[in-house]
Amino acid sequence: VQLQASGGGSVQSGGSLRLSCAASGRIYSIGVMGWDRQAPGKQRELVATITSDGTTNYADSVKGRFTISRDSAENTVYLQMNNLKPEDTAVYYCHADEVEVPTFWGTRRTGYRGQGTQVTVSS
Repeated sequence: VQLQASGGGSVQSGGSLRLSCAASGRIYSIGVMGWDRQAPGKQRELVATITSDGTTNYADSVKGRFTISRDSAENTVYLQMNNLKPEDTAVYYCHADEVEVPTFWGTRRTGYRGQGTQVTVSS
């Protein structure tokens, strides 16, 4: 299973970006998909998650500005980021958890993380 993220870039404060992350491989289902981020010199923080039934969760710092969504048929998660601020500058990583994949004996559930995509917001 691989997660391929895209959509990062550089914008000015107040601008918007949309991140995408597609999971590929032999996947039966994905329970939770989400994004976290890591700024230089800071710990990684959870940005947003979305469950298979559409329940979302956001970090307080992005509520009202970011929207997470997913296309379960395509195993893809999106992060629409509006009104970006310089403090949103970070490497953004997508992740997929409770991923059901086939094994020799049946199936198992595990998690995966994609490569990061850089988001830079200038003031």
